[in-house]
Amino acid sequence: MKDKVVLIAGGSGGIGEATAKLFAKAGAKIVLAARNKEKADQIAADINSNGGEAFAVDLEVTDMSSVYGMAESVVKELGSIDVLVNAFGTGMIQPLLDANPKDIKEVVDVNVYGTILVTQAVVRHMATAKSGIVVNIPGILGKAVMKNSSVYSASKFAVSGFTKALVDEHRRSNIKFSLLYLGGVATPFWDNPNVGMRVQKDKMLTPEEIAKAIYYAVTQPGSSVLNEIVIQPDSHQMV
Repeated sequence: MKDKVVLIAGGSGGIGEATAKLFAKAGAKIVLAARNKEKADQIAADINSNGGEAFAVDLEVTDMSSVYGMAESVVKELGSIDVLVNAFGTGMIQPLLDANPKDIKEVVDVNVYGTILVTQAVVRHMATAKSGIVVNIPGILGKAVMKNSSVYSASKFAVSGFTKALVDEHRRSNIKFSLLYLGGVATPFWDNPNVGMRVQKDKMLTPEEIAKAIYYAVTQPGSSVLNEIVIQPDSHQMV
C-alpha cells in the first residue's frame, strides 16, 4: 500500500478511523472525508504524529457540489484515488409505523443517495485511470433482515444491488468492488436514538477487526478480487 491514495468517506470515527490508521501504517496516503471535519482533523493529526500521511476534507455526502468538489480536490492534490472506502451511514431500527418520515428520508438519502453520489464521483476518476478499488459496507442487514429493520435494510440492500451492478458496468475499467456484510460492530451507530436496541458492545466486533478485513479485501493479488465477505460476532453466526 506504499504511497497508494486511500479515500475514506466517513473518516471521523468508528470503522473509518480504524481503517485509516491501519492503512497509514502500511504506507498509504490517507484522506479522511467527513461531515465532522474537526474530528477528522484530530485523527489525521494523530496519524501524522505517528509517522503517517493523512489529511481531512469536508464532505456532505448528500450534496453534489461537496462530493464532486472533494473528489476533484483529492485528485488535484494527490494525483489519484486508488481506494475508496465508503464507511459512512446512518441507522434506523424501529417499526415502520413508528418511524418519522423525515428520519426515513434521511436514512435513504445518506445510505443510498450518498453512497451512489460518492461512488459516482470517485469511480469517474478510477475509470479514466483504468484502476481502483471500491469497498462498500452494507452490513449484515444488507444481506438478511430482522424485526424492525425494514427501512434500514431497504437502504442497505440498495447498496448491495448498486455495487453488484457496478461490477458489470466496469468490467473493462479494471476497477474492483468488494462488499462487506458485517454483524454488530461496536461503533457510535448504536448511540443513534433511531436505533431502538439494547446491545452489549463488549460482545461485538471491533472497528479494528473490520479494518483488517478491509485491508485484506484491498490487498488481494492483482488477478483476484474479494467480492463479498460476511463477518459476524461468534454469538451471531450463520445468517
